[in-house]
Amino acid sequence: MPQTVAPPMAELVAPAGWHTVDFLADLHLEPAQPATLRALQQYLDATPADAVFLLGDLFEVWVGDDAIDEPGSFEGECCALLARAAQRRALYFMHGNRDFLVGTGFTRHTGIAVLADPTVLGFAGRRWLLSHGDALCLNDVEYQRFRALARNPAWQAQLLARPLNERRAQGRSARSESEARKQAGSTVYADVDATAATTWLRAAQAGALIHGHTHLPADHVLAPGLARHVLTDWDLGAHPPRAGVLRLTADGLQRVPFTLT
Repeated sequence: MPQTVAPPMAELVAPAGWHTVDFLADLHLEPAQPATLRALQQYLDATPADAVFLLGDLFEVWVGDDAIDEPGSFEGECCALLARAAQRRALYFMHGNRDFLVGTGFTRHTGIAVLADPTVLGFAGRRWLLSHGDALCLNDVEYQRFRALARNPAWQAQLLARPLNERRAQGRSARSESEARKQAGSTVYADVDATAATTWLRAAQAGALIHGHTHLPADHVLAPGLARHVLTDWDLGAHPPRAGVLRLTADGLQRVPFTLT
């Protein structure tokens, strides 16, 4: 049954000093893709944005915040990079379908605020609705069942109680299955349900939805005065490489590609 009722929505009002805001999602950071992590570092060093919103799937898999403290861990390397960036500008993170286990340890290590999904951003006299986007892909019924389970605090606590090495093994297994589906050409990304997106926007009194998840970057008109803008995923190992941000200023939205140097 398609979702017709909008969920509770958090609100964030941009400080008066913000002039430029960047949105990005679906970097899927992992040790096997070091170029994407380098690209993120170069981007964070170069962006003129006053604030950066990381709208989910920043990581390919997140097995728990305790992984940050493991000596030499990839999670620790990523969090050190993000902590340095957070000292220079405001950074915000929203959970995705791959990194829904990010918790307070991540915030403590990085200084990055975690946003509820969805959140309404007030900026330049307008309201912008932010989401990872997975909750709106209603046709993916199997995933929606898993999402309801995975966002349950009791289920998460049970998973996080397992040893870290066991959770890492589960993460590797899930990653291998995902790669096998990609290689077989059987990975199909469900798209956002337009009716549900319109319902969310009207409930939020916002004119535009900004989201990731689908890996289908585009700009869609949903109804008069209502639109959704889909972020690109990042894959610097692809041919051609993919990376970019959606940049918001008082003049509106602009897609800004990024090239690793």
